[in-house]
Amino acid sequence: MTNRTSLTLYAATLAFALLGAGGVKDARAASDVASLLAAADRYRSGAGNLQVETEVKVLNRDGSTDKERRYTVFAQVQRKSLVLMRSPAEQGQKVLMLGDDFWLMMPGSQRALRITASQKLLGDASTGDIATLSWADDYTGTLVGEEKCGVQACLHLSLQAASKGVSYQRIELWIGKARSEPIAADLYVHSDKLAKQARFVFDNADAPTTVTEMVLQDRLSNHKETRVRYVSRQAKAVPEAWLNPMFLARNPALE
Repeated sequence: MTNRTSLTLYAATLAFALLGAGGVKDARAASDVASLLAAADRYRSGAGNLQVETEVKVLNRDGSTDKERRYTVFAQVQRKSLVLMRSPAEQGQKVLMLGDDFWLMMPGSQRALRITASQKLLGDASTGDIATLSWADDYTGTLVGEEKCGVQACLHLSLQAASKGVSYQRIELWIGKARSEPIAADLYVHSDKLAKQARFVFDNADAPTTVTEMVLQDRLSNHKETRVRYVSRQAKAVPEAWLNPMFLARNPALE
């Protein structure tokens, strides 16, 4: 049995026990939700240190492409990430995430600029959307109950930010009841306004193993669609020096 399968079965068992017990207010609720989130996270990030080649595309209302960018994301353990911007319009720019802290490095500058997780990269994809692939590390919450997602049975989780360096203060998340795969999410900013709605596309609709795309719908302003596609993933631990903003600002060429 694979790690993902065993974790998913464990999460499903916990969910069954909670729902069967008549609620989610018992003393185990927090740890049970954390287990469900960990199971859902594995569809987006897997485990350990990763290099994720990412494509972000903004679509107009008629479905035509407005803008497109490419990023290399080094998602590391302990809430650390490094984003290298690959498109000609952004070539040489980098974003570093260390826990709740974010920095932007611009080519030709030896200073790292402080930014926030909610700062836009392209379309409705924020810095946090690209650099962060884990809910379990950043949120706590409750299991609201079982609901239908189309024809599929889902579990509805209501999540609250557990750290300040996240893009969204609250997330309403729906995951598959049988396999704990993420289905959809409503994403709320600090003013508790619904900023975006997300849905997740998988490698195999009947037997999903990996999220291949996150589709974001803007609910505040332009109502455009932003697609974040995970082109490839591979295990990769970067040198510790790459996770230092001063080193990055002074060493623009890493590869």
